[in-house]
Amino acid sequence: MWRDSPGVPGGGRRGPKARYSTGDIVSKAIDIADAGGLAAVTVRKLAQALDMTAMSVYTHVNSRDDLLVLMVDHAYAQMPKASFGRSAWHTRARRVAEDNLALLCAHAWLLDIDDPRTALGPGSIAKYDHELRVFDGTTLSDLHRDAALTFLLDFVRSSADRIVRTPLAVPDFGAFWEQSVHRLANYLGEDFPLAQRVGGVAGEAMNAPYDAVQAWEFGLARVIAGLAGLISQPT
Repeated sequence: MWRDSPGVPGGGRRGPKARYSTGDIVSKAIDIADAGGLAAVTVRKLAQALDMTAMSVYTHVNSRDDLLVLMVDHAYAQMPKASFGRSAWHTRARRVAEDNLALLCAHAWLLDIDDPRTALGPGSIAKYDHELRVFDGTTLSDLHRDAALTFLLDFVRSSADRIVRTPLAVPDFGAFWEQSVHRLANYLGEDFPLAQRVGGVAGEAMNAPYDAVQAWEFGLARVIAGLAGLISQPT
């Protein structure tokens, strides 16, 4: 992961220069994952895409799991990071949340990788350092600063999972709802009155049984409000 760091010892590698760098291998793997999901990323397919042998790929990465770690770190390193300027912490928190949502929607395969080694890469550390600055100027301790960021990003990851995996709304759901609601009420009768009342109001407002964008806006506002309660507490 730190192959481009100035602190890496100079190698005495002999022989002709490789056609592709490790960075090239990782970038191509990301292209494959973006197009076909994480399951499409195999050493064999990667080798075919680059017109090289699988053994040549293994001169750059020891295993597929190692490759996935490098992919995550590269995605984090390339992630646009919004400038904070003089904005208040809650504005910074929203910007970080939106940046992470955009990243996860662009690279949905990130949701399927849960390897603790990703925290050790240069891209991950730079991202972490930037995002911790959301809480600059607050009274949060270092431990609570880390926990607050984790709380925010956990919400983003959960929301992104729903947004990415929820099928697109059916264009004529409104008409389908109008046709079905009365028959459904006849079947249910007086059973589940709360579900019928709330579901009817929500379904009519969203024109769908679920609106991921509306859930995102509602949830993010609640997350920020919850953090505000913690930040306002005296030290």
